[in-house]
Amino acid sequence: MGALLRQCWRRVRDRIQDAVRAAGFDDLQEAHLAVFTYPLPDGVRPADLARRMGMTPQATNYLIAQVEALGYLERRAAKGSDRRLVYLTERGWQVGETIFGCLRELQAEWADGVGQQRFAEFMDVLRHLAAEERAPGFPK
Repeated sequence: MGALLRQCWRRVRDRIQDAVRAAGFDDLQEAHLAVFTYPLPDGVRPADLARRMGMTPQATNYLIAQVEALGYLERRAAKGSDRRLVYLTERGWQVGETIFGCLRELQAEWADGVGQQRFAEFMDVLRHLAAEERAPGFPK
């Protein structure tokens, strides 16, 4: 099961990377795309983004600095606070839209390939399993 999920995830990542490059964002490397995970990082603390991405705060800050230097993110303090948060720039929002458009396309292709009903059931199973994993007391 793990190998099959990993193979599907690899196909998704490859399609996202191709779509991002085709949209003209060819300065982003594959590692940078981790920053654009759902939900998009707009007004989030770097430490929270690190947890979401499953990375150390140090590695996340390094990645944030790279993506910020490319003009996709900015770190700034919210009004009335000294704490700097991560915000998407207009260019970052464009990458997010590119990724979500790519995912909608891929989802439609897979649904056409296996049948709409089967794919809908597959998505229901994935949602159920994802929710169970977050539930308290779910076996590890």
